[in-house]
Amino acid sequence: QVQLVESGGGLVQAGGSLRLSCAASGRTFSSYTMGWFRQAPGKEREFVAAIRWSGGIMMYADSVKGRFTISRDNAKKTVYLQMNSLKPEDTAVYYCAADERLKSYDYAYWGQGTQVTVSS
Repeated sequence: QVQLVESGGGLVQAGGSLRLSCAASGRTFSSYTMGWFRQAPGKEREFVAAIRWSGGIMMYADSVKGRFTISRDNAKKTVYLQMNSLKPEDTAVYYCAADERLKSYDYAYWGQGTQVTVSS
């Protein structure tokens, strides 16, 4: 069982940066793939980024490649999403997720989400 709590969301101007954090509980954090997803108002939840348990393999949605970076610290049981060059279309609730497999869908565990708002 893994419990996830996101933090770091907020309001930022276009072109700015934010770093989201996701703190996990559970003894097996280091064995899970960690992912970030987002859901904008009126839209379906979409994949943003994922990182394998070892940190050696990452996946990104095309819409965030080159702007967002996912990383993890297994000792701190925390995964991060560094978001640079933010755009108004990045506005969404961002969710942290965990799963045994590296993939972009259907994760087993989810956090409650943190709001990111990018003003133009």
